[in-house]
Amino acid sequence: MKANRRVRAALGLVVAGALPLTGAGAVTAAQAAPSAPATTTTPATPLDVPAADDALALSQQVLEAAEQAASAPAARARTTTGPGVRRELDRAVSTLVDDGAVAVTARVEAPDLTWSGAGGVRELGGHARARTADPFRVASNTKPMIATLVMQEIEKGTWTLDTSVEDVLPGALPRDVTIEQLLSHTSGAPTASEYLILDKMQDPADYDEYFQVLGEHYSDGDHVRAAHTAPWMLEPGTGFSYSNAGFVTLGMMLEKVNKTDLDDLLEERVFEPAGMRSSDYPDSPQKRGTLLHDAAFTGPDGAGWYSIKHFDPSLFRAAGAVTSTTKDLAAFNEALVSGELVGAETVTDMLTPRSAEMIEYGLGTYRLPDPCVPGEYLYGHDGASFGTLSINLTSLDGERQVSLGVTGRNVTLDQEALYDLNDLLIPMFAATC
Repeated sequence: MKANRRVRAALGLVVAGALPLTGAGAVTAAQAAPSAPATTTTPATPLDVPAADDALALSQQVLEAAEQAASAPAARARTTTGPGVRRELDRAVSTLVDDGAVAVTARVEAPDLTWSGAGGVRELGGHARARTADPFRVASNTKPMIATLVMQEIEKGTWTLDTSVEDVLPGALPRDVTIEQLLSHTSGAPTASEYLILDKMQDPADYDEYFQVLGEHYSDGDHVRAAHTAPWMLEPGTGFSYSNAGFVTLGMMLEKVNKTDLDDLLEERVFEPAGMRSSDYPDSPQKRGTLLHDAAFTGPDGAGWYSIKHFDPSLFRAAGAVTSTTKDLAAFNEALVSGELVGAETVTDMLTPRSAEMIEYGLGTYRLPDPCVPGEYLYGHDGASFGTLSINLTSLDGERQVSLGVTGRNVTLDQEALYDLNDLLIPMFAATC
């Protein structure tokens, strides 16, 4: 049986924290469940980490959707309050579910329209219907929230953007970098997530073991060791290279200077003031409640579907552990750009790009051209866990927003996606015009 669940090639990093797999043997449907911890081993051959543009595949798709929405002849002329727009958005949600998404929850906010829709089921193989108020794993949409906490410390005078990581957490990273470099992904730090996983595995080519160890706990020490083991991507300050390890380091720094757990910092300084009543920073798997659970498809030549209900968020930590709803994500963006979480000058600093090599990335946020207003931008982030995608964007005034969560995704490098996100993203963007 194990022979039918083996990965032919090395695992690699694709999107903001998600590790795709390559194809394997006969098709077999399977659901991963927690089991005894695997013996910790270090792979004999380190994984090859793909180029940074692979890590930004979802960001590039969001940019493409915005461009297509802007080019639609009727985009800026449509009446967003009409029932036709709502029906179009509802149909688009259904299209993604029909094409293979396990669950979809989406929200559009505009001056003359507030729409939310949901489809599918809460977990792979389940029967409970997904609802618009259901939370999901937002993955790298956690990063703007962590960046907000960091910028609050800068406003208080605890740090500056030039503060060295070595001054706060000696030895946490193998090279000395600044807070600004971590926030902007210009530190050259590796993502390192794949090293964390493989360190827990006995057989790096085993599908079952791979999904099993996603339920293991990953300590601060595990993250530090992975950051030191993985190859450094660039010399600090010389270019853009997306890094989960960088934001995990920022989370550790925040906990040290505040002597408070990150979940409490987020609750007190982000969730509560932004009105995010259904958001959480969990430290253990969430198997009960209304969470839309991750589900991974390993391709028609792989081992079929895997439920990842047992996923332990300690693997992502400050780089992507938050769970939230589309309404809460929109509330966060509105609170951020309106100056409710940090001052106006700090907002401008966060939104100002430090790099435009692959995407215009600032400090924990990126921007893309506004499909409705030429010359303006939408701001926010996206995220991808092993079985969930999330997108959250806002206009600068906070009046027009799109937020989206989708569970169930094909995680193989050499297979097409189960569904086309643009089938929903394009009409969502157009509905804000």
